[in-house]
Amino acid sequence: MTSGIGRTLRQIRNARGKSLAVVAGLAGISPSYLSRLESGERALDRRSLIVALANALDVAPSEITGTTVIPAGELDEDRSLNEVRLALLSVSMEEPRGAVAPLTALTARATEVLMAQRDCDYTLAGTKLPALIRDLHTTLAAGRDERELLRLLVLTHVQGTQAWLCDIGANLDLAWQAATLARQAAQRLDEPIYNAVSTFGTAFGLIGAGGFDLAAHALDDADPGTATPEGMQMSGMLALTSSLVSAASGQRATRVAALEQARDLAVRTGEGNAMWFGFGPSNVGVWRMSVALEAGEHAAAAKIAGTVDPDALPSPTRKSAYYREYGRALARLPKQREAAVRMLREAERISPARIHRHPFMRSVLAELLARAKRDATGRELRGMAYRAGLHV
Repeated sequence: MTSGIGRTLRQIRNARGKSLAVVAGLAGISPSYLSRLESGERALDRRSLIVALANALDVAPSEITGTTVIPAGELDEDRSLNEVRLALLSVSMEEPRGAVAPLTALTARATEVLMAQRDCDYTLAGTKLPALIRDLHTTLAAGRDERELLRLLVLTHVQGTQAWLCDIGANLDLAWQAATLARQAAQRLDEPIYNAVSTFGTAFGLIGAGGFDLAAHALDDADPGTATPEGMQMSGMLALTSSLVSAASGQRATRVAALEQARDLAVRTGEGNAMWFGFGPSNVGVWRMSVALEAGEHAAAAKIAGTVDPDALPSPTRKSAYYREYGRALARLPKQREAAVRMLREAERISPARIHRHPFMRSVLAELLARAKRDATGRELRGMAYRAGLHV
């Protein structure tokens, strides 16, 4: 069988009239490996490889990862996607058409959305987001509580809108609109901590588009400082993001240095939750797993996972990330299929969307399914693949 991402890759290559050998050569891999990627025998779950293949095919990375057809209405949060899209479009036209509301009420509503996003309750977050987006921008346009509203907008658009759109598998360009609104608010506010929050959102939008150099430049320009606990935690988050960019760019020394900086800051801060990031030693461990996977170091990622206590992670969002990344690592290791499926199933239990909708995870499921046996683990795997909309 083929995963959606593998099938899309093959369709684009055929539409471009390019052979396996030509595309593989341009991407720096072998034709046989490219064939295995297209057939689903190998997961396409590294940003650097997706970008290399996109460049070889003269397409945007999102054309490879973002064209998977998923059964409509599979998850309840799908019903909110168009309303969120329309709210973002309205704001971009400076016609939010919301209501002017008191700051206290808007703060409470934003907190409710951010808590729902943290807890992987994407249905609740999606239901509340459209009106919140409209009302925040309408109230700001009315000239009330400007600085407080700008801070609220930065947080809501990065940790709420952008995060929600990414988690439910929406188009990357839509998430970029949210990151852009956060950046505009941060520029008006001009406060280091909120600039750092905005930079995180901007960097992730650029990483998804393959703009690694642009992401690195944005991260270099942000400096929340380390004089306060919030500053240390945000500096740590930016260091973690920088390490992921470095891994995708193949810059090992920079990657290692950024991870060491984040780890040192986490020792100083302990477990925290400044700006809803949940920065701390346990979360740094999950990021180290993600960075190792981006570098293709699956055994190292699995070893790091053994040092992380998932019960110490600050939220369901981070716990689902831990089990998801652990499953990705184990999927590539010999004789670890059963353990890999168990980890992925736990991640799915916490957050179905983060397994069903993420192109990396769908590709990993396809690779595991290509080698599945007719046993209990195979049945569990087929169930996950079916729920993810893969052909089983």
